Amino acid sequence: MTARQTPLRIANCSGYYGDRLSAAREMVEGGPIDVLTGDYLAELTMLLLWKARQRDPDGGYAVSFLAQMTDVLATCLERGIKIVTNAGGLNPAGLAAKLGDLAARAGLRPSIAYVTGDDLLPRLPELQARGHDFAHLDTGVPLAGSGVTPVTANAYIGGWGITTALRAGADIVVCGRVTDASLVVGPAAWAFGWAPDDWDALAGAVTAGHIIECGTQATGGNYSFFTEIPDPVHPGFPIAEIHRDGSSVITKHPGSGGAVTVGTVTAQLLYETGHPAYLSPDAVPRLDTVRLAQQGPDRVAVGPVTGEPAPATLKVCLNHRGGWRNSATFVLTGLDLDAKADYAEAALRDATGGPGRFTAYDLRREHGGEADRLTVTVKSPAPDTAGRGFFTAVAGTALAGYPGLYLENASPKATEYGVHWPALIPAEEVSAEVLLADGTRLPVPPVPAVPGTVSRSPRADAVLPPAVPPSAAGPVPAARPAAYDPAERTVRLPLGLLVGARSGDKGGDANVGVWVKDEEVYAWLRGYLDVARLRALLPETARLPVSRYELPNLRAVNFVVHGLLGEGVAASTRADPQAKALGERLRGCLADIPEKLVDPVPE
Repeated sequence: MTARQTPLRIANCSGYYGDRLSAAREMVEGGPIDVLTGDYLAELTMLLLWKARQRDPDGGYAVSFLAQMTDVLATCLERGIKIVTNAGGLNPAGLAAKLGDLAARAGLRPSIAYVTGDDLLPRLPELQARGHDFAHLDTGVPLAGSGVTPVTANAYIGGWGITTALRAGADIVVCGRVTDASLVVGPAAWAFGWAPDDWDALAGAVTAGHIIECGTQATGGNYSFFTEIPDPVHPGFPIAEIHRDGSSVITKHPGSGGAVTVGTVTAQLLYETGHPAYLSPDAVPRLDTVRLAQQGPDRVAVGPVTGEPAPATLKVCLNHRGGWRNSATFVLTGLDLDAKADYAEAALRDATGGPGRFTAYDLRREHGGEADRLTVTVKSPAPDTAGRGFFTAVAGTALAGYPGLYLENASPKATEYGVHWPALIPAEEVSAEVLLADGTRLPVPPVPAVPGTVSRSPRADAVLPPAVPPSAAGPVPAARPAAYDPAERTVRLPLGLLVGARSGDKGGDANVGVWVKDEEVYAWLRGYLDVARLRALLPETARLPVSRYELPNLRAVNFVVHGLLGEGVAASTRADPQAKALGERLRGCLADIPEKLVDPVPE
């Protein structure tokens, strides 16, 4: 194939398993595209797919993808639109077979390929026997000594399997646990003939992939300044126009809802990130080199991006069964709320036997509206202890409780939860392979190994790639305003009047990225919002390790709160287990804002 000279238009139609079903049809019918991608996987999703496969051994993939293909497969084949997805989950071969059946019933004959190699579960005994201990990234505990038995174990592989399949003529490429951004990297490398060590171009594609991977979060969804977004109720899904050098333009179909602005793209760039060296199995984009420019309505130019070699290790997502949990929520109304909360807590401890009876016993109080809420969550290896035993104890306090007691949530049925176990493995131990419909097997070329790029986790004490020299990050504005001055006149107002935020989960960690719209406000923000102030504003972070990173090109500061989500989304006892609301909570906190930055109130 001759390397493409024009931009490659890659449209994403899914940000998670459960996203808008009509999105595939909207993207195919809304305007010209070259590639349709869909991202369906997350750490929690792998566990959900395992449960689905227990019910049906032929399952283990995102069934909603089949419904979407019913709508668009014929049109995609007619127009030459390639389809690339990680909806294969734990069973890409099974999904490929189902797609073949679907196509045959419609009288279609697409070339379907699938990528394997990410599933390490069958290989765990052999890998452990050879000395790979799969130590937990946060605790350092080796898997072999943990006493747990994984039910899933998948390496995050890159986009070269997709590239290989497309080079072999595939119309549809089904993947398992390729990284979200690799759904864009693979087609771009195929279209432009990139080599595995074209680090800058690959890093640009990783960046574009990260921006569109969560669907409408790039077009106004989950956006701090949502009142600025036209038709926020039904935003269009994003498109990345990839250029030959890896730079891109983020856009959407004309006439679709939402908006693509520097703000919406900045928000998504910060989502679920840590160190500015954004680790990926294809390349490491330096997010501190990314520049954004509004090119026109709903068009934001991204890059070029400075890239570094991919790490010599791959992240592995292991999940194991954690036990059973249950919760009950007590509503507190009227007077003496603090005393009522203490009363309820004492009664609960007396009735349930307290923390000693459970492997976890978590009490959380929420304030707001006309009432407060006290939620108690328990975990146990025994379903009856967390289920009917816990419920009976809670119900037994009802008539002996505080005045006005009523339960907003309580159930005699416990639910099983899983635990995410993040680990690393040398990339050389993972060999991806492409299987074509005729049975042909194609090896996927390995990414070049570069000494000194082994990475651990994005903790403050992690081994990470070196920082980019200032010259490589692009010019610093000549007239950057003076830094924050604690002596200047201030007014006490919500931080969110000036600051946007986007937060999310990464295993047991949470990130919250904040950004502003101009240089003067950024000069204040970077001096004002340090780790100590974050801990003061968000008390739940006060005793946890926090990493802080500045991204001047984006006028942003990114925080990673380590351990906030415990053992990860599936096992978290927080009401907001994915930390989606953490950024908005921060924006709602009062801050001492310089008067000169606040627009005067009209008289």
